[in-house]
Amino acid sequence: MSSYALACTRFIYETGANTFIVGRSMDWAEDPGTDLWSFPRGLKRDGGAGPGSVEWTSKYGSVISSFYNIATVDGMNDAGLVANALYLVESDYGDAKASGKPLISVGAWTQYALDNFSTVAEAVDALSKDPFAVVAPDLPGGKKAGGHLALADASGDSAIFEYIAGKLVIHHDRRYTVMTNSPTFDQQLAINAYWKGVNGLSFQPGTIGSADRFVRMSWSLGAAPKEKDPRLAVATAFSLIRSISVPLGLADPNKPNIAATIWRTVSDTGAGRYFFESSYNPSIFWVDLKKLKLEPGSAPARLDLGGRPILSGEVSDKFVPAEPFKFLSH
Repeated sequence: MSSYALACTRFIYETGANTFIVGRSMDWAEDPGTDLWSFPRGLKRDGGAGPGSVEWTSKYGSVISSFYNIATVDGMNDAGLVANALYLVESDYGDAKASGKPLISVGAWTQYALDNFSTVAEAVDALSKDPFAVVAPDLPGGKKAGGHLALADASGDSAIFEYIAGKLVIHHDRRYTVMTNSPTFDQQLAINAYWKGVNGLSFQPGTIGSADRFVRMSWSLGAAPKEKDPRLAVATAFSLIRSISVPLGLADPNKPNIAATIWRTVSDTGAGRYFFESSYNPSIFWVDLKKLKLEPGSAPARLDLGGRPILSGEVSDKFVPAEPFKFLSH
């Protein structure tokens, strides 16, 4: 198993104003060269898996976080759908070529959801038909690629998509507000059910392992106040994701689900704002989707985070037109 792995945490926080905020951390053994990108409506796409790739035209504009600029791993579209891809070592996509289905790179899976769906229910309905086969080439350096996908929308609905033993498994319920990595989501729920009988103020599992992070985040999320003030609500979401983050420099080469937190995002579905915090910088910045050029015919644009620039405040005017990155392929 790879020592370079997505080992992350995702949650949905309900505010006191009946809106929903999604937070996530990106834990990785090295800086994956993340940039932010804006992609407009009407952009022609393909699955990035070569001949036979699925093709589509984006119905929704989005802002996303890239991964080595070969994959979309996080983002929100202008309909308020949030997508978060997290590492799952148990992922098994089956034999894509033998399936006879259109192909899609695992690096394009998250973007496909953001481009095509406005709600979780819509995504579940379409993807439950299993319209394509996922191709998962190795990551840079020969590391295994694999993950599960969490979707949330402005109504607070939630779904988890996993490929286990070559089959797509969907967990759809607005109660599924937390996701980490291994084990598979059904087992995460079982582990958490046990810990619900323990008073979290007295004792909680304390390691940085995936199952323990799931339990602690579930407890913290239930204990957090539902703030009505938008600024306090975002601050609460950041406090939750920071509480579960892993210190820089910490990694276990024998456990691919453990690595330092490189960055954190908070997606405010009600306000249409996408917040980003790098562990290497002292400030938070955000993108107001209403200020991005997402109308059909607009150019894709990139916010280059190479060199770790210190940014703060709203940064939509700092995106520069750029050719979209190519999805992970052989």
